[in-house]
Parts: sequence; C-alpha cells; structure tokens
Amino acid sequence: MSSRIPTLDITRFDSDREAFVAELGAAYREWGFAGIRNHGVAQSQIDAAYGVFQNFFALPEQTKLKYHVPGSGGARGYTPFGVETAKDSKHFDLKEFWHIGREIPDDSKYRDVMPPNLWPDEVPGFREHGYGLYQALDKLGSRVLSALALHIGLPEHWFADKTDSGNSILRPIHYPPITTEDIPNVRAGAHEDINLITLLVGASAAGLEVRSQQGQWVPFTSDADTIVVNIGDMLQRLTNHVYPSTTHRVTNPPGEQARKPRYSVPFFLHPNPDFLIDVLPSCVSAGNPNRYPQPITAQGYLEERLREIKLK
Repeated sequence: MSSRIPTLDITRFDSDREAFVAELGAAYREWGFAGIRNHGVAQSQIDAAYGVFQNFFALPEQTKLKYHVPGSGGARGYTPFGVETAKDSKHFDLKEFWHIGREIPDDSKYRDVMPPNLWPDEVPGFREHGYGLYQALDKLGSRVLSALALHIGLPEHWFADKTDSGNSILRPIHYPPITTEDIPNVRAGAHEDINLITLLVGASAAGLEVRSQQGQWVPFTSDADTIVVNIGDMLQRLTNHVYPSTTHRVTNPPGEQARKPRYSVPFFLHPNPDFLIDVLPSCVSAGNPNRYPQPITAQGYLEERLREIKLK
C-alpha cells in the first residue's frame, strides 16, 4: 500500500498502455483518487475560465440571485452560500457555486431532466470560457474512463455511448474568506461524489483531504499542471466497489490563510440519465458478492442523492 496518492502521465495511455492501465487501476482500487498530468487542457484555457468565474462571484449578491432557480436542485445557474450540506452533516458548507450543464437540443429526450444553461449577462466571456472548459474536461474524462474500462476487462470504449449525453456538471465554486474564529462549519464537509468520476482542475489553495482505507486523512494538493480525478458513487456501485468512492473534504486553512478566498472547479461526469446502473458481472466474485441486486437509473439515483444533500 502506498502512502501517497499517485499522479500519472496520461500520455502513457498511448505510449505504454498496458502498464499505464495497470498503474491507474491500482491507484483507484487503493485510493479512489489519482492525479493526471500531461492532460492536454491548456493552462491558458483554465486561467481564462477561472477569470470569468471569479468575476461572477465578485458581483453583488442581488445580481447573483437573479440566476438562482429555487426548486431546481441547483441544476443550472447559481446556488447561494449556506445551502448545500454534506450528507449527515449538521452544518452547511461554506461555499457558493454555479452549475454549467451539457448543451442539448430542445427536442432531446433528456430535456425534461437537463434544463437549458443560464449565462450571466454581466460577465463577458462566461459562456465561451465556461463551456469550453466543460468540453475539454468531458473529453479528458472519457479517456480516463477508457483506461478504467480496460482495467476491469471491458472494451476500451464501453462507456462512450453511455456518457455521450450524460447529465454532467461543471461547478465553479467560491469559498469566501473565513472571518470568524471557531465556526463549526467547514468549506466542504466529508462526502463522496454522486457521479461516475470527478475531475478537479486548478484548486487555488490547499485544503482537499482524502480518507485512506485505514481511516487517516491524507492531504492532496496537486501540482499546478495536474488534474485530480476521483471515483464517484455511481462507478463504485457499477463496479461493486472494485473502484471505491473515497470520502473527501475541504478543510478550513489555519490562521491568515483562512482570510483568503478559495476557488475550485470540479467537473462531475455523469452517465446518460436513462443509463441503468446494474453491477457489472466481471466485478462479482465469491469474495465480492453483488452488493446491489436492484439496478437503478442514473437519474433516479441522482435525485435520491440530491435530496440527501439538501439540494432538492
């Protein structure tokens, strides 16, 4: 067992495929987390997206609230400070965020569960840079899923037609400066993600911690050129826990660091809404019997979980 969450070079998926797939699979079996470098998403593209996101969060509260859609589960647009609460937590998370979803035609069969995006008029370039980053991370996520599929004996492109209309979300997050001592809330309470995999790009400060299988909290502050990719509960369920969805949190920094804002942008990669999450036969064995004999659609599972975290 390694004591450090590994960071791997994804260009090796092309140059040294077998070894890369084995190392990536081992990292996810142990940690549910890995860093991915040489990912092909330009730093200039990441910086431009962060710039427009920061400009939005700097707007007056009343302006931001124009883009809040009550009763929508935060599916699109703005979710204000003090709403999302980690499952089983007594205190809400210290954050506000925006949701960008997949652009689909109005006559899509998924339109009733995937509403149109909202775009803030007050921030030039928000749509261009925000959706550009969405598309880049969607493409990178597909490459990671291809490697994970090979590791568990599936065809390389097994996930392709199951995620091509996925209800995936890009979530720019602002954790405001913490100005009060001894508050019980943390920036993001201990939780697991709902989706297949999450790609976290360019967290602007330390704070992400991952709980190891031994129960210890391990800080994971990646290098600037690394995208952190972790397993979500849907993939854990699909693979019967071969790929574990690991508990993680964002802690409040000590001293003066707490007076600074923190920004991060996770991309939550989801299957198509009607995809049936049914345990893969290759992930069932005598030592790992089927934990989920009842399949559930991705949309049904998502709605169940959104209620738990007080977004529905």
